[in-house]
Order: sequence, then C-alpha cells, then structure tokens
Amino acid sequence: MNTAKPIRILVVDDDQTFRERLSRALSARGFEVAPAANAREAVEVAGRFRPQRAVVDLKMPGAGGLELVRDLAAMDSGMQIVVLTAYGTIPSAVEAVRRGAVNYLSKPSDTEQILAAFEPDRDLSARAAGEETPSLARVEWEHIPRILDDCHANISETARRLGIHRRSLQRKLQKLPPL
Repeated sequence: MNTAKPIRILVVDDDQTFRERLSRALSARGFEVAPAANAREAVEVAGRFRPQRAVVDLKMPGAGGLELVRDLAAMDSGMQIVVLTAYGTIPSAVEAVRRGAVNYLSKPSDTEQILAAFEPDRDLSARAAGEETPSLARVEWEHIPRILDDCHANISETARRLGIHRRSLQRKLQKLPPL
C-alpha cells in the first residue's frame, strides 16, 4: 500500500471555467488541489494548504501574477511555480523567473504541458535533442500574444501592427495552438 502523500498544487486563475477544469484534471491524476480566483485569495489558501506547486495566471484583476509569484516564493522558497498567460512576452517571462517561477507557459496549455513545466530539465533535454523544433504556425501563434500584450489587448491595433484583418486575428486567437 502506497502511503505517500499526494503533491499539493495551488491553481490560481480568474477564469472560473479554466480553474475548475484544471483542478479536476489534476485531481484525477492524483494531486491534491486547492483553487483560488485571485492573488489575495491565493495567499490565504496557500497559508492553510501549504502547496508544493502552484499554477498562476499572469493577468488577473487586482494584484497580478508577478506579484503573486513573489509572495508565494517568499512564503515557501521551495514551492515550484508555473506562470500561465495568454499574453506572453519575453520581459514578463524573465521577470516571472526572476521572482521565483520555474517555468512560463502560453495559454492555452493542457494538463500534461503544465505538469511537464514543473520539470524544466526534462523539457530542456528534449529541446537540446532537437525534438521540439517549432513549426512556422507555432511561432506565429506565439508571436501574436506578444503583440497583443504590447497593444494592451487592443484587437484593432494588434491586427493593424500584424498587417491582418481584425476578424482574422480574432479567429486565430480562438484556435488552439498548433503542435
């Protein structure tokens, strides 16, 4: 009989549907999960729940994900934190890691990608072996959220900068990322 305690994961996202789905998926894989809707609630839950891992959305009302990463890392320097965002930029990724995150993922990410992000060495070895050369479609998909973030989520301005029609941009944003 296995008496090892399950790993505790804190899931913080203001999108209730995403938070609930990810929490259920992690629970189904044997993790003990505590959800939180914002940074304030996450700090309260983390104080009681004592998670070993956390999945944190970057953009949330009130205190954002970067502040939460700093606060969670201060509470427990051994906590592994993965930041998720639909508006990823290189500067925000660097800042998240500087504040204590072990990895940074673009949304949408599935449960397996999120769990793999907690093992950055495994991910780097796969890339070093040349197994993950991104396709042109994937590179384009990762570029769009960066421009969207630069335009402060203004779809019209983002479309103008990318040189595409606004409706085309909206369709691209609704699609899942290419493999």
